[in-house]
Amino acid sequence: MTQNLTQNETRPVAINGRSTGNRRSSAKPEASAAEDADPRGTEFPADYTIYKPNPRTTGGVVRFSLNRAKAALFVDAANQSGEKQFDWENKITMKWNLSDIGQVLATLQGGLTQAKLFHQSEKANSTFELTVRDDPGRAPYLLGMSRQIAADKSVRKVAIPLTHGEAAVLEATLRTAVSRLIGW
Repeated sequence: MTQNLTQNETRPVAINGRSTGNRRSSAKPEASAAEDADPRGTEFPADYTIYKPNPRTTGGVVRFSLNRAKAALFVDAANQSGEKQFDWENKITMKWNLSDIGQVLATLQGGLTQAKLFHQSEKANSTFELTVRDDPGRAPYLLGMSRQIAADKSVRKVAIPLTHGEAAVLEATLRTAVSRLIGW
């Protein structure tokens, strides 16, 4: 279906699924192309976030953020706190180096059945686990993060299942992160 607009008509425009309001149509194709260009330019956020809310509010979220300045990948996890809300104030954060990313990639690529990362500091101990599961009735991967605070020994845990599709995107994301951290 084609839509004919006069030069003064406006139409709603969606960029990457987000409405940007009404835009004027232009008879000049080059003006229209520039007008519909992504307003964020060529720099996009370097995050991949997997949201897993559920009706019982026992779900979680995990976000992978590339930080070139610190030559690391930051992984944040938070528990679900409401219908579609997450407790980011009490998130768990880990800073991954290339070796950590390699462990997780090896699991996603089938070389390992489980990746277990352990980071220890004076303030807290953090763990990340990615496990391949063989049960056909469950998601093929289980991702878990935990953090134990040294001062009071309290523990926070987040666990989410991953589908094959989510695991494939995570693998591609981590491979890209390695290239960018190395500078290739």
